[in-house]
Amino acid sequence: MTDLPLSVSRPLRRLLLVADYVHPFVYREGFPQGLPPVDAVLAAGDLPGDYLEFLASKLPVPVVYVHGNHANEFVYEGEERVAPRGVIAAHGRVVTVAGLRIAGWGGVPHYRDKGSGQYSPRQARWGLRRLGWQARRNLDVLLTHAPPEGPHAGQDFAHRGCPELSRFLTGQRPRLMVHGHIHEYEGRKAEYTDLTTGTRVINAYGYRVVDL
Repeated sequence: MTDLPLSVSRPLRRLLLVADYVHPFVYREGFPQGLPPVDAVLAAGDLPGDYLEFLASKLPVPVVYVHGNHANEFVYEGEERVAPRGVIAAHGRVVTVAGLRIAGWGGVPHYRDKGSGQYSPRQARWGLRRLGWQARRNLDVLLTHAPPEGPHAGQDFAHRGCPELSRFLTGQRPRLMVHGHIHEYEGRKAEYTDLTTGTRVINAYGYRVVDL
């Protein structure tokens, strides 16, 4: 008699990650030619709404996004500005796509007097606490615009790491965190593993294809 395995491994998921930059490999007439099959698209902010709609029209998979700090995720219909269609807004909630539970948190820590897409430490504490309650420590992916504290934090004040996101990682321990906002690596690796939580942290600037 053959012993049964104690657990069944979860199926592999392949994700297209995008953020901050309309990459010419993606935004072209022949897309998705040259792209391996993916199960979902995760957009980590500061991408035009028509780009998000383009992705949704070209790929037969869910497109999940959070907003950045430049308020450019909208599309214009005449003089009216509306949310992009055919995509899933994940800010402040947990969504399930491709068998993955994904929590979203858009925007960045407050860094200037005017401008949308910013939040105070108090707003981040309350919002992420509510998000953690929804997740109930059963989370696969955290999708954000700002990075956590640590190796991917920028050197200037506007691109600093968010301590509230770092605390969320410690409490929820998702398998993967995807963020944007950091345009230049400044010698940093495109991804790293958080030593405290074991979470894989990826900067999605441009585009990347990853397996989870």
